[in-house]
Order: sequence, then structure tokens, then C-alpha cells
Amino acid sequence: MRSGGERWRAAYACDPGASRGRQHGAGASPTRSEFQRDRDRIIHSTAFRRLKHKTQVFVFHEGDHFRTRLTHTIEVSQIARALARSLGLDEDLAEALALSHDLGHTPFGHTGEDALDALMAAHGGFDHNAQALRIVTRLERRYAEHDGLNLTWETLEGLVKHNGPLVDEAGRPRERYAAYGVPGAILDFDAEFGLDLSTHASAEAQAAAIADDIAYDAHDIDDGLRAGLFGLDDLKAIPFLAEVLAEVDDRYPGLETPRRIHELVRRVITRLVEDVIRESEARLAEAAPGSAEAVRQAGRTLVTFSPAMADADRAIKGYLYPNMYRHPKVKAVRADADRVVRDLFARFTAEPDAMPEEWRAGLSGGGSAGADEGRIARRVADYIAGMTDSYALREHRRLFASTPDLKLG
Repeated sequence: MRSGGERWRAAYACDPGASRGRQHGAGASPTRSEFQRDRDRIIHSTAFRRLKHKTQVFVFHEGDHFRTRLTHTIEVSQIARALARSLGLDEDLAEALALSHDLGHTPFGHTGEDALDALMAAHGGFDHNAQALRIVTRLERRYAEHDGLNLTWETLEGLVKHNGPLVDEAGRPRERYAAYGVPGAILDFDAEFGLDLSTHASAEAQAAAIADDIAYDAHDIDDGLRAGLFGLDDLKAIPFLAEVLAEVDDRYPGLETPRRIHELVRRVITRLVEDVIRESEARLAEAAPGSAEAVRQAGRTLVTFSPAMADADRAIKGYLYPNMYRHPKVKAVRADADRVVRDLFARFTAEPDAMPEEWRAGLSGGGSAGADEGRIARRVADYIAGMTDSYALREHRRLFASTPDLKLG
């Protein structure tokens, strides 16, 4: 394991100088690598700024110390860079992928996504990874010469495939897409600018994906404790957390609760990160990939938890699901948020003129009734998905007589 201050590039790292390029040609920068340019374009995008007021688990106004999509994204970025540095990967690509991984999320967290997916069932559904791709390739309209951010192939590939291949070698959907198929937005873009959907993504994308898991585990424990949904002693039901808590209590007996929480969370992050580095070094040494392409063709994930830590990760998520995400207080807020999204979708699809001009432009005429219905539904889904929590609630108040408060009871 290399020291945190040592920078190097392994043979299996993505090389910005050997990028497969961009969909729309662009001249090289004299001061930034191609992946640095991607990172900067993401940071300056409208969708990135909106993450500040999008829910992680709690609604945006519940408290100043709870995570939003933006604070979560920053934490993922920090962890992804730490992993990339230790493993000899391109830190800028890992950071760009971490910064962009949540761009496609709706307001109100997974509640918003679940609602839009159900409402769009007749029109291809809604998937936040596919939505992120739509945002960076179509919906961001900032440049004079093209729609989207015109990111490199490596960033787009990692955005779509960071959790693994989407199809098998025969083109059949796999994993999360096996039941309903790969979203049309991904397939359509792949036909224009092939992303090799049957292979794994780069090691940088894998680092960003596992960084997301690490950040989720740590900050959801932190936020759940601060919200009073469970207590520190309740977490002792998870052997991994019980061990870490015992270490904290042995070293700092009688420590006040806020400091005890922080000492737990920082140790959880450290142990998870160090485990990924050790396991990934071993897997990379065994596979001995001589290039970034060899990582994609390895047939398995190379940057990940050890089996023992993967069990601990599942145990943490297994505890948080019923005790946090499905806590009665959180479920009540989720039900109200679901109503807001469904009300907005119904009104905008029935009355597209209720949307701002830039969103309703070009929707009238030009196709069959069924095609128009699908086109309107997708435009409405794009509009709602891009909303912040606060904007969605303002739109609901503008259009309806009563709007739920969305606060934990």
C-alpha cells in the first residue's frame, strides 16, 4: 500500500493522452488533461449545482448537518481520489466520475425516482443512470456548438458502467437490467457512440463506484444517529460496528455522544477504504492487467471490498434499510413526496403549457397521438427529474391548493 502523498500511474490506469475522444471534436487544452476538462465541465454544470438542494435521505430543510446529494457527492469524490492515488489510477477521471454519478437523481431521493419510474412505465421507465447520461449528452445546453457537456468516452463509459457490464456478450441485459431491459436512452446513445456495454468499466470507474458505497455506509450511519432514528448501542447488532465501537470506547471511555459518533464514522471510513486498497492491490496483482483495456476485459470487478468486508457492507445496509430508509417517520415523508411528484407529473402531462417555455417548446404536433404522448411524458420526466426539492415544492404550491410539509414527525 503506497503512502497517501505518493503519486504514480500504473500501466492499467486510463491515460488522458490516449483517450478515445469526444463525440464532438474539441481541440486540446494547453493547461489541462482531457479528464481534468471533464471534471471542470461537470462542476460548472447546472445539474451539479442543483445537487445542493436535492435530498439524500432527509428532505433539504430538515437540518443543516444532514447530507444532501451535493455533500454526498463531495464525500464520494474525496474517497475516490484517495483510492485512485493509492492504486496508481488517474485521479482526475476517478473524481469526474464521482462528481457526476448522482446527476440523474430526482428530487426527494429514491422516492422521486420510484415515482417517476412507475409513471413512465409505459414509456420506457425512469433510471437515474440513464438520466445522468441524458443530462451530460443532451439536456445541459450551455455550449454554442453542441448539446450536453461533450465529455470523453472514458467518462461516459464510467458513468454508464460503473456498477459493471449492462449486457452479456450476446447483448442480453444482465444484473439490474435483466428483468426490464437496458434503458432506451443508454441503447440509443450506444448506437451513436459505442460504450462497449458488455465489458467492465475502467478501474477509475470501479473506484468511484465503491467510493459511493463507502460514503453511503458512513454518512447514513451518521445522519441516522443525528436524526434519532436509532442509537449507538443499537448498532452493536452489527459485528463490524460493534468491534469499531468497542475500540472507540476502550480508548476514550465516557466520551460524549457527538464525539463518539464522529470517532465511529471516521474509523468506519478508514477501515473500508484500507480494505478496498488491500483487496484491489491483490486482485490487480493476480490479474496483472497491462492496460486499461485489460481491466475492462478482466471479466470481474478488480476494485472492490474483500469478501469479509463485503459481508460487513451488506450487514450495514441490511440494518439501515428497515431502521432508516423504512423508518415510520421517513416513510411518512416519502409518501408525501411521492404525492408531490405524481401530482406534478399528472398536471404537466395534461397541461404542458404549465411548464416554462424552454420545456414546452416543440411539444405540439409532429407525430401520432401515441408518439406525442410518449414525447410529452419524457419531457415532463426530464423537467421533474431536474428539479430540486425546494423547486418541486414551489411548483406544487403554484399549481395545487395544498402542499405537504415534508418534515419528519
